Amino acid sequence: MTELLALGISYKTAPVELRERVALLEGRAAGVLRELVSTDEVHEAVVLSTCNRTEIYMVVGDGVEAETAALGILARESDIRPTELISHLYSLRSMDAAKHLFRVTAGLDAMIVGEAEIQGQVKRAYELALVENTTSAVMNRLFREALAAGKRVRTETNVGSGSVSVSSVAVQLAQETLGDLSGRRVIVIGAGETGELTARELTERGVRSVFVANRHYDRAIGLAQRFGGQAVRFDMLPAELEKADIVVSSTASPHHIVEREGLAAVMQARGGRPLLLIDIAVPRDIDPGVADLEGVFLKDIDDLQRVVERRLSGRQAEARRAESLLDHELERFRRWLGTLDVVPTIAALHERADAVVEQVLRENDTRWESLSATDRERLQLVAATIAKRLLREPTLRLKARGDDRLTYAYIQALRELFGLDAETQSAFEAKPEERTPADANVTPIRRRRGRRGS
Repeated sequence: MTELLALGISYKTAPVELRERVALLEGRAAGVLRELVSTDEVHEAVVLSTCNRTEIYMVVGDGVEAETAALGILARESDIRPTELISHLYSLRSMDAAKHLFRVTAGLDAMIVGEAEIQGQVKRAYELALVENTTSAVMNRLFREALAAGKRVRTETNVGSGSVSVSSVAVQLAQETLGDLSGRRVIVIGAGETGELTARELTERGVRSVFVANRHYDRAIGLAQRFGGQAVRFDMLPAELEKADIVVSSTASPHHIVEREGLAAVMQARGGRPLLLIDIAVPRDIDPGVADLEGVFLKDIDDLQRVVERRLSGRQAEARRAESLLDHELERFRRWLGTLDVVPTIAALHERADAVVEQVLRENDTRWESLSATDRERLQLVAATIAKRLLREPTLRLKARGDDRLTYAYIQALRELFGLDAETQSAFEAKPEERTPADANVTPIRRRRGRRGS
């Protein structure tokens, strides 16, 4: 049978130094997706990579083989030995993998419980997989329902109340370090969503000027105008660093934006004035080595955890409500997942029974030489009827699945006990014309040349 598999690393299992090496920005993620589905054991794949996690969701044949393949790809991409990486990874199967994605999308597994940014990140990860054509029926259903469930959590609970986000916590950390932020000069490096949220938080705290530096200068201008700041071209960043009190960086750059050597020269020109750098990007924008420079205070995404723990105690009750809501949504997905193999399992079970009847009759054919043709037909009919009546009860139980939570477990048990997997094709792998009407519009996975004869 085919099953769901999630393989990942997060802020719970690894420090930022390791997460940034495993992080898969959009270009790398697309390559990993294509490589994954080119293997025999991975049929569908979606890659989710944020500042706090890198996760691969897959529909696989052999879970062990698929996990080994995915581990090898991650290790190679991050230039880390598999034996070193594996101690920080978690692997989830079947409904555990689905539940994890639902919790991630709802913000319940985030460093900041209820953060709003994660739902957009999950959506973009799914959209990239759609563009790369690495999803089909199961991944499409899983991610659509996870996104719908996440939206419902935000609508029906207060788990996201209180305006707690990575940006707001970063600004609070600046306030704790430097005190009153009024009149401070701040540079926000990065004009994306996080940069915009950070600029808004800073403005609300009375920051005198926000200087936004970004490689896309037109976007920097728009953001600076909205918050009464000034756009700074990227090549002017060193000069602006000499005048800044705070730097908050959150780009998607694969390389450091601020290097130790360059900042050392800046600090000499500052005449000993302290500089606070808050790096909320993964991979990190700021060389960790700058922390050794006198007058430099460097905070990264993991330093935000201490502030987060103090701010989120009031969300725990709402988080429990959200968990209950997700359980309800997950049950619906579980039932759908269980139906995928009901019809082929029933068919395979009856085909196996018919094959056994034919084999036994054939083995005993010489013992009944005296039987007439009519008697032979009656014997075949009796044998076939016995087989059908033996299978009648399990067939009815599978068809009358309704809200039965055990349907999926029944299917797995039947297929293993009767050895059906070697003979039949799962509905997970059905050809487009064999899928159910509900999945008729699902885009099939693109196969690379030479795979499975295609």
